[in-house]
Amino acid sequence: MAGGEKKKSGGGGKKKEVKKETGLGLSFTKDENFGEWYSEVVVNGEMIEYYDISGCYILRPWAMSIWENMQTFFDAEIKKMKVKNCYFPLFVSPGVLQKEKDHIEGFAPEVAWVTKSGESDLEVPIAIRPTSETVMYPYYSKWIRRHRDLPLKLNQWCNVDGFCTANLMLDCRSREFLWQEGHTAFATKEEADTEVLQILELYRHIYEEFLAIPVTKGRKSELEKFAGGLYTTSVGAFIPNTGRGIQGATSHCLGQNFAKMFESMVWQNSWAYSTRTIGVMVMVHGDNKGLVLPPKVSALQVIVIPVPYKDADTQGIFDACAATVVTLSDAGIRAEADLRENYSPGWKYSNWEMKGVPLRIEIGPRDLANNQVRAVRRDNGEKTDISRVFLVEQVKGMLDKIQQNLFDVAKQKRDACIEVVKTWDEFVKALGQKKLILAPWCDEEEVEKDVKARTRGEMGAAKSLCTPFEQPELPDGTKCFASGKPAKKWTYWGRSY
Repeated sequence: MAGGEKKKSGGGGKKKEVKKETGLGLSFTKDENFGEWYSEVVVNGEMIEYYDISGCYILRPWAMSIWENMQTFFDAEIKKMKVKNCYFPLFVSPGVLQKEKDHIEGFAPEVAWVTKSGESDLEVPIAIRPTSETVMYPYYSKWIRRHRDLPLKLNQWCNVDGFCTANLMLDCRSREFLWQEGHTAFATKEEADTEVLQILELYRHIYEEFLAIPVTKGRKSELEKFAGGLYTTSVGAFIPNTGRGIQGATSHCLGQNFAKMFESMVWQNSWAYSTRTIGVMVMVHGDNKGLVLPPKVSALQVIVIPVPYKDADTQGIFDACAATVVTLSDAGIRAEADLRENYSPGWKYSNWEMKGVPLRIEIGPRDLANNQVRAVRRDNGEKTDISRVFLVEQVKGMLDKIQQNLFDVAKQKRDACIEVVKTWDEFVKALGQKKLILAPWCDEEEVEKDVKARTRGEMGAAKSLCTPFEQPELPDGTKCFASGKPAKKWTYWGRSY
């Protein structure tokens, strides 16, 4: 943990070692150098630690707890839908992996291969799964023999390996990451279509109601859909500081493509979200003091800090802090006290601000005398004195307000970046201004390829992000911004991660 040097006492007597209030600030600001700021925030905020293999990172408990909070919600919801958890092996045989040509073209650059066992070369190399369609579906065809075997609804919580080196960005994108992947099979397309949207709504819930991030539900273009699938839906977020969209989670209807590959005629879906969600949360809410965590996912919702002054009743203050934690914990609020005596209160403030704890409670001599506490919000710095008589009610209310405010502020910033354009010149200008661009489109794959080719540069090419389900009115005669052909829909465009 970063900090100043410990003060050593002179002579033979021992004094308490108190940390100086230094060493906790960030070297980079979010506006001036977003990439370096992000790296500092996730490391100094104790979310991740670097590992000795490039692109791989250790998820520390502070990050893992966020994943677990989302997992608890999602796992319960899919079980209500009669989805059952399972686990398939990490390794894939090359014969199975290469059965589906479209699938391979989509994933081949990211597949890692094991070629040795000890000092011996393997007779047949084996792949590490980049996703599990080809791992699981041979067994689906074995288990589904008749109509009454349907639907088959399985999910696994696991790790996958996307062994690429492009755009590696800690929790946002790494070689190995944790995710859930659901794989379901139905007798009819109607059943599959229904589930696609049910799962997509759960993903929206995770982003908007847990992570406080506004997202757009929509459908991916044919060029951007899942390789080998029938169609792909997604929830898409946007990072105002970088002007880039980011695919938050996807729910695919695979149609019968994979089923036919394994000699079946069922309708299949696959759907997934990953630890990338944590990176999106950091990018959207973090500030120049560090992490800013939404209360619903934060491992710790309240940190209680004693603020003893000279000649104060230090023990009484410490006892009040401990009692406050018990009261909050008994009410279901995740709270702890920082009673370390070798750190000053100011240092502790900075430390817990860096880690993004939603609410700080301070208790000093005046608070002790007045039977109150001082609450400080991480999201806006607002300070409120609260009677300990109404502590639980007030704290719960403040946490709810923090959760809602984070979403509202993020939505305001996102919406301010949306630019509606109708011509190519307007599109190019908006792209240069890092906007999330909504434009009328003819929905032709060749036109999207042309947009990518014409915008390719150091910042990366623009592409379609998604066609929102909630479509603005498209007046008759509206032309495609890129081709001049009759427009068929409104679609979001921009650069992306």
